Amino acid sequence: GGYSGDIHGIIQQALESFAADRNGLPDYALETGGGSILGTRCTSTYNSRSALISVFGIPVFSIYRSPRTIIEPSTHPGECWAFKGDKARVVIRLATTINVTSVTLEHVSKRITLYQNIRSAPKDFAVKGLRSEFDYKGELLGNFTYNENGPSLQNFPIPVSEMSYRLVEFEVLSNYGNPEYTCVYRFRVHGVPVQDS
Repeated sequence: GGYSGDIHGIIQQALESFAADRNGLPDYALETGGGSILGTRCTSTYNSRSALISVFGIPVFSIYRSPRTIIEPSTHPGECWAFKGDKARVVIRLATTINVTSVTLEHVSKRITLYQNIRSAPKDFAVKGLRSEFDYKGELLGNFTYNENGPSLQNFPIPVSEMSYRLVEFEVLSNYGNPEYTCVYRFRVHGVPVQDS
């Protein structure tokens, strides 16, 4: 019927505007560029098949991805890493050693989710630079808040540090109210490469 055709067009349009929302900064965490996930420090991936993302009330995308999803280019609804609860720690090895200048966190837009609701989106998060995989403390590069009412892709500048890092830890501290799981779509790390002396 004409109604479902309209819905399809609206979804397609929303997805296209979501996909066009790019920031043009080199991403040193990107897997295809040489970034990798070293570990998730005891965070449990959420594996319930019942976790579905609804677009205008139609369940369309199920969530069942691995942490690698957050450093891969695709950010369609449901293509996220879902972890249990609202706290997670992910250690990422960057493509090269950089002075970190900013990070970008991405989530699907409120505009295309049911009830304009993204309760599973990360809210408060921290970014740390690590000396090694076994560095459990790290140097805090910043605490940030993803704004659920802002654009789907949000960039967070980091104060200039003398230190450069090959390893960063992305730590989620809270979400927007989903008690079961939190979804991270994509996390990017930007900066200036350092010549290894």
